[in-house]
Amino acid sequence: MAEVRLDCMYEACPIPLLKAHKKLQQMEIGDVLILETDHNCSIKNVVDWVKKQGHNVDYIELNEGEWEIYIEKAK
Repeated sequence: MAEVRLDCMYEACPIPLLKAHKKLQQMEIGDVLILETDHNCSIKNVVDWVKKQGHNVDYIELNEGEWEIYIEKAK
């Protein structure tokens, strides 16, 4: 299992979503993508999209206004 970080700080949607989609296509099942963002819109958009794609997802707020979204590629 690999762990890949994707810096999407200071980028508004849909950029984080598009970057996550592209990166997930390059990853293997079981790999984890950690998307770093400071845009709260990304939380809803990315999390909803990831769930619809059938991957596992969770997120935490590191600091006020800064999150990490954990995406485990499931298929």
